[in-house]
Amino acid sequence: MVYKHIEVKPIAGACGAEVFGVDLAKPIKRAVFGEIYKAWLKHQVVFFRDQKITPEQQIKFAKKWGGIHIHPFVKGMAKYPEILEVKKTEKDTYTFGNRWHTDQMFSPTPAKATMLYAKETPSFGGDTQFANMYLAYEALSPGMKKMFKSIKTFNVGDGNKRRSTYSSRNDRYKGASAQPKKPPKGLKTNSEHPLVRTHPETKKKGLYIGVHTQNLVGFEREESEFLINMIREHCTKPEFITRFGWKKGSMAIWDNRCLQHYAISDYPGQRRRMHRITIKGDKPF
Repeated sequence: MVYKHIEVKPIAGACGAEVFGVDLAKPIKRAVFGEIYKAWLKHQVVFFRDQKITPEQQIKFAKKWGGIHIHPFVKGMAKYPEILEVKKTEKDTYTFGNRWHTDQMFSPTPAKATMLYAKETPSFGGDTQFANMYLAYEALSPGMKKMFKSIKTFNVGDGNKRRSTYSSRNDRYKGASAQPKKPPKGLKTNSEHPLVRTHPETKKKGLYIGVHTQNLVGFEREESEFLINMIREHCTKPEFITRFGWKKGSMAIWDNRCLQHYAISDYPGQRRRMHRITIKGDKPF
């Protein structure tokens, strides 16, 4: 792909590319954003280095990608409710996103994209891994592809049993600076989705599964557990994964429709603070 306004450098064979020649603090011209978006669809996650932006500028840039989604379980910033501050202090023991997942999979219309901007980073560690679900699907045998074609998953937000042995939402966030909130009354946080998802823009197929997935619809518990564990192990093979090392001023924007991600918790006693915005998505098919 040829770009006239930006420079794009892949960082791994699986997915991910750094984008150069853009200052996100300045207005982004339509032609420039068009190239960023094309690079994003091609590489699934794009990264920007050395950015200095305000919350207002981040929100403005996020709106170019779609409507902003408000997290149902975690409070946004007081002045900027669109932004979720993902903060881990030197004393915190909980790491937000420390499981393989795709954002908001428990929703009937999961998040399209996630934008994460680094405000403070540890001196080492704190990387994020991304797994390419296109490649995971393509690597399946014809028999598995045929079997998985009609399977649906049941996905849960609150009371998720796969996170660990948490007895409550408050127990889940124990040791975290970010505190939970009750979701809006009537908001649905349990949903069924196809195990094989078709991307609405690229039309490519990918596996759609993560920590929110509790069981496979219509399967016995033992069958479901066996298949889910097998699929999750398959999805995170090294050849499907890229890894991004954060520095202050780095930004990542990833496509939740075809990626899983994992926040690595390997920086005890250090501080990490990120500003996250998620973009509204549509119903998977």
